[in-house]
Amino acid sequence: MIKKLFNLIKKIVISCFILYSFNLIISPLSINIPINYYTVGILTLLGFPGLFSLIIILLVAI
Repeated sequence: MIKKLFNLIKKIVISCFILYSFNLIISPLSINIPINYYTVGILTLLGFPGLFSLIIILLVAI
């Protein structure tokens, strides 16, 4: 049980780091994905395909 909780916390921290890194790299293009519960949850559950889907949703919404 504790191992599963540790893995979940590790995935959440990695997801936040990935979103922050993406925003830092892409900031000169004025593209920004907000770091909130929804985006971190999507990225935690789906991984990199979740990041790509967030990018596509952001680009379609602009």
